[in-house]
Amino acid sequence: MKTTAFPSVHVEPELLAAAKRVLCDGETLSSFVEQSIRESVERRRFQSEFIARGIASRDKAMRTGQYVSSSDVLERLERRLDAMRDRQRQAR
Repeated sequence: MKTTAFPSVHVEPELLAAAKRVLCDGETLSSFVEQSIRESVERRRFQSEFIARGIASRDKAMRTGQYVSSSDVLERLERRLDAMRDRQRQAR
């Protein structure tokens, strides 16, 4: 597959300097920009999927009349968090 370049982006000198300061050893500004774009694309994809699942869940609850209370959800999440903490303690 052929590659192509992103259009050049004009930024303030302070932003360019800040980006250069955080580069890892051997990392180029181009690779940093590419990785940042990849991560942003992935984050937005996850965000869109999360919103779609939420809307579908809301629609299903409205159709069926079956809702889960926020206190039930928080209680389940707390139990999961406790279980994960226990596993971490045991792993140490």
